[in-house]
Amino acid sequence: MKKIHLILLLPLVLVLSGCLEVEQHPAWMKGQYAGKKDPRHYQTLFHNDKLSWSAAIINRNAQQNEYNRANP
Repeated sequence: MKKIHLILLLPLVLVLSGCLEVEQHPAWMKGQYAGKKDPRHYQTLFHNDKLSWSAAIINRNAQQNEYNRANP
């Protein structure tokens, strides 16, 4: 008798488990995104200087290149 109750309860549990889905999309008001604007890395770390930020990224990538590091 207990197996029958478990078998009948299983579909109900499976159906109700999908009801806990939370909306994960950002809110839009008047056709625009209503969330906080995230600053870019060059704005916070390099005082809004894109050129120095780009140079730092290029230098970092050049140091991570194994072909340049291994060959003298």
